[in-house]
Amino acid sequence: MGATLLRHGPSEVGYGVKIRAPHALVMTFLFRSGSLQEKLRAILQATYTHSRNLAYFVFTYKGLYALQSHVQGKTNQVHPFLAAFIGGFLIFGENNNINSQISMYLLSRVLFALCRLGIEKGYIPEPKRDSFRVFTGVLWGLVLWLFEYHRSTLQPSLQSSMTYLYEDSNVWHDISDFLIYNKSHPSK
Repeated sequence: MGATLLRHGPSEVGYGVKIRAPHALVMTFLFRSGSLQEKLRAILQATYTHSRNLAYFVFTYKGLYALQSHVQGKTNQVHPFLAAFIGGFLIFGENNNINSQISMYLLSRVLFALCRLGIEKGYIPEPKRDSFRVFTGVLWGLVLWLFEYHRSTLQPSLQSSMTYLYEDSNVWHDISDFLIYNKSHPSK
């Protein structure tokens, strides 16, 4: 088990590149100003940081998981939590844009999984009908309330996206705003 867990390398880096590069490309060209060279540098930096952190985390997690299992002679449910806690603390602990986005991505999936687990274990009653519409309605209601009245609490890239969708879209100059990028110009 230990040898299998400790293997890591190009697959983690490749996964990080596949995930981050398209996102960084779109977000950089939509919302970042600067020269083409500056934009490309930002895309490469974001992709590198995401890929490196993911590879370091996988190595740390697998190593600590294997070490705990080896020391105790068996696996235990607390092992993955402790290994991931230490890896997350060390690798993703710096509060920057990349780590923040990764953590928010994980938070949404973890909350969904915990709700499902709560239903499975009987802690949460199983909904009698599909409640996804209620969930999304509450979610969209909350995020737009936050955007309109407490904008500074939202993550910067979400603020940028919402500003583009709900404010910049109020002003149109020509068809290029629709096809390329619409940014409201300050009034003269």
